[in-house]
Amino acid sequence: MCGIVGIMGTEPVNTRIYDTLTVLQHRGQDAAGIATTAGSRIFLQKDNGMVKDVFRTRHMRELVGNLGIGHVRYPTAGSSSTDEAQPLYVNSPYGIALGHNGTLTNADALKQELFALDRRHLNTNSDSEVLLNVLAHELSKQSIEQLEPKHLFQAVEGLHRRCRGAYAVVAMIPGFGLVVFRDQHGIRPLCYGHRETSAGREYIVASESVAIEASGFTFVDNVQPGEVIVFTAADQGIHRHCLDHGVTHAPCLFEYVYFARPDSIMDGISVYKSRLRMGDALAAKILRERPNQEIDVVIPVPDTSRTAAIQVAYHIGAKFREGFIKNRYIGRTFIMPGQAVRKKSVRQKLNPISLEFRDKNVLLVDDSIVRGTTCREIIRMARQAGAKTVSFASAAPPVRYPNVYGIDMPAAHELIAHGRSIEEIQERIGADWLVYQDLEDLRRAATEGNPSVQTYEDCVFSGRYITGDVSEGYLAALEAARNDNSKKERDLESA
Repeated sequence: MCGIVGIMGTEPVNTRIYDTLTVLQHRGQDAAGIATTAGSRIFLQKDNGMVKDVFRTRHMRELVGNLGIGHVRYPTAGSSSTDEAQPLYVNSPYGIALGHNGTLTNADALKQELFALDRRHLNTNSDSEVLLNVLAHELSKQSIEQLEPKHLFQAVEGLHRRCRGAYAVVAMIPGFGLVVFRDQHGIRPLCYGHRETSAGREYIVASESVAIEASGFTFVDNVQPGEVIVFTAADQGIHRHCLDHGVTHAPCLFEYVYFARPDSIMDGISVYKSRLRMGDALAAKILRERPNQEIDVVIPVPDTSRTAAIQVAYHIGAKFREGFIKNRYIGRTFIMPGQAVRKKSVRQKLNPISLEFRDKNVLLVDDSIVRGTTCREIIRMARQAGAKTVSFASAAPPVRYPNVYGIDMPAAHELIAHGRSIEEIQERIGADWLVYQDLEDLRRAATEGNPSVQTYEDCVFSGRYITGDVSEGYLAALEAARNDNSKKERDLESA
């Protein structure tokens, strides 16, 4: 999962892209980068680390120009090396800098095709570099006297025919403008906004609407599934092109559960409202399965689950309390590499308020359970703080299958729910009782926000892969690459 932004302004965009990336920092903590352009040159700064660590005053001074893009990375394909931090750049044709959120499921086949047929050299293992070179090749195939939006439309159409998987993309061409597009299922989010200045209209594109609003722009629309939008610098114009490919719109359901900020609206669905409805449905299930439950207090696992937990407490008639204080200087443990690091970070990240646990029957609510590391440690902390009983509720269904569309879900055997019953999971995490959200209720919680969206990419819960090209062999290779031992070896090689 990554966060992307592009701004076409009437004044320098460097600090505004920086500020927008800080708003999107929750989408990637591994690396950050900004590319800007003035005249025919591209200026680039990127490195491993969080936004505040990657950019210094001297870097910002060098990032000149009124047009630029930015990226925060959470690695899913390739490695964590600085070379694979984005934006990435290719010099022909015209010079293109690109930022990508998602994962190509046919990246290996495309690599061979790019070398054997397109005569293009790849310098990293990143599928984003593959996507960049496919776009560049599709553009270079055309006979062009002067670059126009129609040429980008045709290039992206060619890219759609060749690329499979999930991709939300922002690209920049010096002297021309911004090019943004989204895969045909619309799996990964992307939206845009504008604002008027004394010098003319400015545009912004970002992964989430909150980044648009926080940057002082007005949200306009989502980039539609399969759509390409070209923002031309010469006339401050916007050119949209989308063909009906007959493919179902299927945004990622896990965005609403965990990844997106609650103050975002994605594909017309309020993330905050969807999480309220998740809490409503979860409470209804608790009352069905445990009508005589004795729960004294409902405590959320900060922060993503708080919205659902409030609704659970309200409906079951228990007190809602903040039982854990969060250290804001520890990153999101879900996207930290290595089991030992994640386990240690839980203790550093959360500290219990003993008074809220002592001699009480506690229900802990979290947004989801992936590896089980966090909830196991939190349940242990609750017992040490004096809880009589500790029950656990997940606002999402069991996560049983890996994700192949841009979320680095671990290898299947590292998922605590993979191949286990609810009772077995309950025993492994040490809970007195465990309840999961039902998948249909989760889908409904999102769909009520926008009834036109009827299908979701929910492979981590259902095992169904929306692109239809994910084989057992592909998943086996993915598991070999994604397990913690493989990541350790890869990180050592790139160190």
